[in-house]
Amino acid sequence: MDDRALLASVRAVIGDDDIGDDCAVLHHGDRCLVLTTDMLHETTDFPEGMTDWQRGWMAAAVSLSDIASMGAEPLALLLAAGLDDPARLEAITRGASDCCRRHGGRLVGGDIDHHRELTLVSTALGEVAPEFLVRRTGTRAGDLVCVTGTPGRAMAGLEGWQEHRLALLEPCPRVAAGRAIGRAGATAMMDLSDGLALSLHDLAVVNRCGFRLRREVLPRPEAVPEPIATGYALYGGGDYELLFCIPADRLPIAGVDATVIGEVTADEGVILIDGVPVERRGYSHTWVV
Repeated sequence: MDDRALLASVRAVIGDDDIGDDCAVLHHGDRCLVLTTDMLHETTDFPEGMTDWQRGWMAAAVSLSDIASMGAEPLALLLAAGLDDPARLEAITRGASDCCRRHGGRLVGGDIDHHRELTLVSTALGEVAPEFLVRRTGTRAGDLVCVTGTPGRAMAGLEGWQEHRLALLEPCPRVAAGRAIGRAGATAMMDLSDGLALSLHDLAVVNRCGFRLRREVLPRPEAVPEPIATGYALYGGGDYELLFCIPADRLPIAGVDATVIGEVTADEGVILIDGVPVERRGYSHTWVV
């Protein structure tokens, strides 16, 4: 069982509207508040060689990326730290605070506890005008499908390509790009924390659509040979770039580094690159049951 299958067991309790996006959405006056939380563990989420400052940075970045995927502006971040060694707290806190200072929001508090394994839980709050809120649902056949930046760089860094190591250890949430994409009229968006292919499959399911991609325009990590580079771009996780759909007449978007990689089709669930099906795989948590 993977995390997506496990979520199905709580849909009847929480409801599809509250767990279908990267963030929960609360309507508050004339604004929408968006909320998200993420949990990171030392052994499963932090690559070897990271500093504690980088661990704090990553904990903030993963939640700010969720805020970005809704087209929202981060307001605040809470960080709960389960510590195996209390001496690690200061550097972790500085990393999270520095990430907020650079990309938006403010670290405003959290909680500390004793754990056998370092565990960081980040909770972020953002806001956006309702007309600029972007959810995972809403795209239509004929829209273009786009990605920011270069997917696959984090996986390349994990696999030993040193020129991509910083992309793995210090991911940059695309907050400014997310706001611009929302204002430009994107019809669907999510972040790429679990990889491009798996994210496309997720969008295809909720929108009852398909995607037709073109290999020659797919951004791939530089200096990595083929077919490894394409594999990283499609199936590698940890990039925190944005995947979005948008009508052609809304492009280009000023200030946004994005590549059109294909188009939305009416063929439900079909995802092709140069006519070849794209596998449904990427990063996911699994349980043996």
